[in-house]
Amino acid sequence: MEKVNLTESFALFDDMFSHRIVGEINEMYVKLVKIDTGFIWHSHDWEDEMFFVARGRLTMHFRDRSIEVGPGEFVIVPHGVEHKPEAAEETHIMLIEPKETVNTGGEESDLKHDPSWIEK
Repeated sequence: MEKVNLTESFALFDDMFSHRIVGEINEMYVKLVKIDTGFIWHSHDWEDEMFFVARGRLTMHFRDRSIEVGPGEFVIVPHGVEHKPEAAEETHIMLIEPKETVNTGGEESDLKHDPSWIEK
């Protein structure tokens, strides 16, 4: 049982779209990721995802609309819903999702990344 400081944890890595695990709860990971451009369209068959914006602005695109998410706000993407996260500037996001979640869903992409525990 230790606290996690998001600002300090985000400062420990610079690469974009590279998920870092900072905690786990009930078979779910708490992950940090930085993005600075658009991701790919994808969905997850079984996993819901929560995107909490710590810094910057996230646009979560859905096929029928887009949602702007600012610092201190989050959006939950239900499983099966096609989505595309995008940021116009460096944006820091905390994700809460099941451990088995693959960041690209079932899509093949150079952006596919296996998460790793953050090194302090």
